[in-house]
Amino acid sequence: MNAFYCSVHEAESPELYKGKSTAVAGSVELRKGIVVTCSYTARAKGVKTGMTVKQATRLCPDLMLIQPDFHLYRKYSRGFMAIARSYTPLVEAVSIDECYLDITGSKLFGSPLEIAGAIQERIRKEWRIPCSIGIAPNKLLAKMASDMKKPNGMTVLRLRDVPGILWEKPCEVLFGIGRKTAEKLGRLHIHTIGQLAAADELFLTKQFGVMGSWMKAAAHGIDHSEVVPERGSNKSIGHTTTLPQDVTEKADAHRIMLNLADQTGRRLRRQHLMASTVQITIRRPDMTTITRSCTLRSPSNSSDDFYREACRLFDEHWPSNDPVRLLGVTLQNLTPQSETAVQLDLFDYEQQPRKEALTKAMDMLRDKFGEDAVLTAGMLGDDPSTLIRNKKIRGTSLQRDELEP
Repeated sequence: MNAFYCSVHEAESPELYKGKSTAVAGSVELRKGIVVTCSYTARAKGVKTGMTVKQATRLCPDLMLIQPDFHLYRKYSRGFMAIARSYTPLVEAVSIDECYLDITGSKLFGSPLEIAGAIQERIRKEWRIPCSIGIAPNKLLAKMASDMKKPNGMTVLRLRDVPGILWEKPCEVLFGIGRKTAEKLGRLHIHTIGQLAAADELFLTKQFGVMGSWMKAAAHGIDHSEVVPERGSNKSIGHTTTLPQDVTEKADAHRIMLNLADQTGRRLRRQHLMASTVQITIRRPDMTTITRSCTLRSPSNSSDDFYREACRLFDEHWPSNDPVRLLGVTLQNLTPQSETAVQLDLFDYEQQPRKEALTKAMDMLRDKFGEDAVLTAGMLGDDPSTLIRNKKIRGTSLQRDELEP
């Protein structure tokens, strides 16, 4: 999708935003508002993703700032994904606004160009948002092709086109090569994709390990990864929250941990998983970050267990009165609930069924009436950790729990 968040707001309120310079920004969790995305009209005036709001408004005084609405973005995401799945079951959601389609078996719907054109037109008519499509023999080239013409572009990139189209471009243009890798390649006098394609594979492997072999193949446009329609089980589930003011009191940190543990537990139970490891993340005002983790005595899906261990880790590893800028709770070593043996506590095993029944009842109430339907007193407050329950203003392109069909 092109400028997805801004395009969604324009589709919802064209009388306000159509053709205007807009930017989605102003997360209440950030001390300095950052431009998450901006319209193409704003981009033409120099506004870029990642800029501070202050920088953006200096370049574009008429910039219209829009608060994020992730509930709305997920609605549109499910919409365009449903259109994609009507042409092939082999659809891999990469993020909230991007997916791969394997149309090898979709000849019934026409040629690749006809299928791509039909998808693009349907998304425009049914959801009133623009998208760019790349058509290629593999995922790597399809991704790169989709970025070549925006908005509303359509690009075909064949293997035989790679030397003429890509080899003169700098290495960082190749999808999968980051800035640091490109800088290291530059120090090795490899500046273009063509030079990377011509480099000795053994030399690249010595410098980059298995990544070296992948880079040489990618420079030739070769990619054997398949479109995976169903994601495997999550390797971890976590939430972090950036605080508008530094926290120094343990009681304040514990309240934030309670909200983080609550939502990670909710997501874990929704996916019928159990966790064996709890990890916390703590970030200082100078942006230095530490993580600490512990293994539970027995796999659990209880938010109470996660909260207790998160607080213990915090108290054990964080000096008193040291300021905290960010806190996070992540659950790791996840296993399906149906396949996990749980060791009952010798002293309160009789209470376990009651606790599980209570948790299930609370989850059902919150699923039906909203996250704030049933709360413990400790979850109340006005710090940003309480906002992770609000799906409208909280979200991320990487959290795809609700994007599956």
